[in-house]
Amino acid sequence: MSARTILITGCSTGIGYDAAHALRRQGWHVFAACRKPEDCARLRAEGFDSPRMDYNDEDSLRDGLAEVLDATGGTLDALFNNGAYAIPGPVEDIPTEALRSIFQSNLIGWHDLTRQVIPVMRAQGQGRIVQCSSVLGLVAMKWRGAYVSTKFALEGLTDALRLEMADTGIKVSLIDPGPIETDFRKNAIKEFERWIDWKNSARADQYSDSLLTQLYEGSSGGPQWPASAVTRKLIRALEDPRPKPRYYVTTPTHAMGIARRILPTRALDWLVSKG
Repeated sequence: MSARTILITGCSTGIGYDAAHALRRQGWHVFAACRKPEDCARLRAEGFDSPRMDYNDEDSLRDGLAEVLDATGGTLDALFNNGAYAIPGPVEDIPTEALRSIFQSNLIGWHDLTRQVIPVMRAQGQGRIVQCSSVLGLVAMKWRGAYVSTKFALEGLTDALRLEMADTGIKVSLIDPGPIETDFRKNAIKEFERWIDWKNSARADQYSDSLLTQLYEGSSGGPQWPASAVTRKLIRALEDPRPKPRYYVTTPTHAMGIARRILPTRALDWLVSKG
């Protein structure tokens, strides 16, 4: 029996990298996609098939998937959309062009790749699509509006897709991680420096008093979980006979999932503001 096949995006580090190694150990044929050619080369040296796929580059998505399908004979058992970034800062300081850019990377590119994969899965009569969302797709937090908006949109788009795929053999799930040990904050600093003119912001004093420290030094808001915690839920989403619509990862995600269901909006606002 041939190995099951999965395409994972965002495999250079963190969640994608851990998932690629874990699934290969479990016997999957993993296509570990990366955005940068040098990261693809590094993963190829580790024994992976590693197509270059960048959510901001439509041609790379088309060509990368073609590379995958050429290697598998035209089939693909699973897609794990992963890899996103944040632009920290108050909503009023996020330039419109920055919002367009982050939606392309965190949502529209995912939709593009998913649409290309669905006909493949329809033709074979089965498949799994798993989307890596976030606790910030469940509840909003201050200074994270750009990222929050992409994840709220991803949650809604994926819910609609799951309902629409119910009459096919294609199963669709979301994974909602909380604080995970990745390069997320380091990457967010680059986007902050690219887009945010904080010195000319009406909130310049708030940046100086706290926001810059949180961004550049991190916060002591609690523990972080290893990327393997996400991988464990990914394996369940891929292998459960009846996969759940959502898999929560980390205690904060479970807590926020409960809070958003039972608390009035003002009470939830108060709770989130304390975090």
